[in-house]
Amino acid sequence: MSVPSLPAAPRRRSSLAQEVVDALTAQIDAGALRPGDKLPTETEVMLSQGVSRTVVREAISRLQASGLVETRHGIGSFVLERTQRPLGIDPATITTLRDVLAILELRISLESECASLAAQRATPDDLTALRRALDAINAAALAGLETASLDYEFHLQIARSTGNRYFVDIMSQLGTTLIPRARVNAARFADEGPERYAARLAHEHDDIFDAIARHDQEAARAAMRTHLTKSRERLRRAHEAAEKAGTAG
Repeated sequence: MSVPSLPAAPRRRSSLAQEVVDALTAQIDAGALRPGDKLPTETEVMLSQGVSRTVVREAISRLQASGLVETRHGIGSFVLERTQRPLGIDPATITTLRDVLAILELRISLESECASLAAQRATPDDLTALRRALDAINAAALAGLETASLDYEFHLQIARSTGNRYFVDIMSQLGTTLIPRARVNAARFADEGPERYAARLAHEHDDIFDAIARHDQEAARAAMRTHLTKSRERLRRAHEAAEKAGTAG
């Protein structure tokens, strides 16, 4: 007697998005899509790849993060000229909680020293830019808006304040993949409401800024390490919860 086959497990959205990334990247590598060319529309990609609009948009975001395309609002996405290979880290491959956790471990080392150097070298203009970045995060949080991209700008401005362009290059390459809540609802796994979570992040950011403004290198290093270590702990709990639910990568 034949045994009926079990239905195939549904493919996860993250995996589907990576398949779209791979397909479009292959076209770019093969020259079918050249620098300056406009990518197929979302609808065209949906039909050709058999995926949803949400999956297509996630794939485009990954291509943007890896520097392969840029999106012009109201016009479309276009292939960029490849000027250099990534520094061993391709943001398009950072697709799971485990990946983001690994990036956080890298950031603890990288950005702690970054903050220390910023405390040593920040100019008055740098401090003004940092304060402006923090004010933008706080205003967006109060309005209930997304703050991950603004959070990234704050960390990027710290890198600029070091006067070392290589810190800026690495931070720019990784983009908003640096910010865990761009991938996971960390407030949920920290057992906090959005308002309390935002307030705690604001306090951590203020500690970093205050140390840099005082030009206290050790305090800046410690404040950044504390901030990122707490982020790692929040993400670790998120990863454990996802593993228990059978959804972790």
